[in-house]
Amino acid sequence: MDSVQQHMLDSYRAATHGLRPPPPPGRHDGEVLRAISRRIRVWAAAHRPPYA
Repeated sequence: MDSVQQHMLDSYRAATHGLRPPPPPGRHDGEVLRAISRRIRVWAAAHRPPYA
């Protein structure tokens, strides 16, 4: 099952239970990539090699 089919199934289940539908697939990809990049930069700054 791909992400679109899973989203359709989750949307149907949410509608039958009177809940809000889930966000569409890929909606938060940019935010996740920015968070990962931010964590990598912070880690790299904290683990710089000592100067000789």
